[in-house]
Amino acid sequence: MTTYSEALERQDPQERERSLERRLPAIIDAALQTPGWADILRGVRSADIRSRTDLQALPITRKLDLITLQTQRPPLGGIYGDPASGLQRIFMSPGPIFEAQGRQADWWQTARPLNAAGLKPGHILQNCFSYHLTPGAFLIDEGARALGATVIPAGPGQTEQQLNALEALKADAYAGTPSFLKHIISCARDSGRDIQSLKMALVSGEPLPDTLRKWLRDHGVARVLQFYGTADVGAIAYETADPSGDVFPGMIVNENLILEIIDPESGKPVGEGETGEVVITLMNPDYPLVRFGTGDLSTALPGHSPCGRTNMRIAGWQGRADDLIKVRGMFIHPGDIKKIAQRHLFIQQLHLVVDNDTGSDRMTLHCVIKKTHETPNDVAAVLATTFRELTRLRADIHLVESLPDDQPIITDVRTHH
Repeated sequence: MTTYSEALERQDPQERERSLERRLPAIIDAALQTPGWADILRGVRSADIRSRTDLQALPITRKLDLITLQTQRPPLGGIYGDPASGLQRIFMSPGPIFEAQGRQADWWQTARPLNAAGLKPGHILQNCFSYHLTPGAFLIDEGARALGATVIPAGPGQTEQQLNALEALKADAYAGTPSFLKHIISCARDSGRDIQSLKMALVSGEPLPDTLRKWLRDHGVARVLQFYGTADVGAIAYETADPSGDVFPGMIVNENLILEIIDPESGKPVGEGETGEVVITLMNPDYPLVRFGTGDLSTALPGHSPCGRTNMRIAGWQGRADDLIKVRGMFIHPGDIKKIAQRHLFIQQLHLVVDNDTGSDRMTLHCVIKKTHETPNDVAAVLATTFRELTRLRADIHLVESLPDDQPIITDVRTHH
């Protein structure tokens, strides 16, 4: 991977494309040297893959495929170029799926979105993404330190301690979900705490409606930008803004990757302005992710950003093309909900509803319970604990008499505007 360079973001678009295409055969060759990718790309010759068009002949690999690979070749599926001794950290996300971090600086390439948000050497960033087992916080931590900023490893929750740190250390930057930033600011106002030093924020993990961005700016955070990324890839695209903090349309695609938008049914590229699935080829020989289907929907926007960065722009995250949903930065699959019923035989039927009526993501698990002698008295508490163990997230438990026979396991009714 390359180190951070703003000049790279402003290079001639045709030269960027030529550079990526020159590197493609070596990336495919690095993939073929690993047993996992060798199976996926069986029969492929690296010398034949020299352009985006050539890439379209290769299969799309999805998160569930990676879980299968890791089950067959534990622990990492044989898809990393470095052996475990060459890796810096290994994380575990729900699935379970294991993600590894190599030893290069800014492994997930978040220095660019952080720089766009205004982070510079000497700034202090309060990082409120989770440091527990999942890589979320480390995406930001590595990028901020690559820029020369200081990081407070705060993690989520513990609002009083968050306020103590902000007030005492005068952090000027925040990273985390936008709803938690609103919560921190609201609590500071209610308790008379001084967090006026906080002037910039890079948020992700949940939608950022225009109304919430305006609220955050009206309450002192002048620059509120979001980035789109995954634990597998890192930062995929990010917003930019003018000096006053007004955000330019769309998100800039990050360097060091090839982004395709394809029709999920046909697998063919869609035209500019059409919505399709985001597919990523990561130009990292230590983790040669080849045509990774994120399952996320987005749209390529015409032209270049007024900020001067010249890479293609996308509309950001526009929903899912598969059964996976993302809540507070974590993926949940219908299979995760089925595991709850498999663990507790007194469950007859489950239905998870995800909404954001209150301004932040909220989950309610509707449960139909069998009347058996094995049913515990504190059913709701037991199910809440199991849900958290399996997904790392919290849900309200609602016991109901019945659900429709054709009720889907998950219903996502969030509005993302």
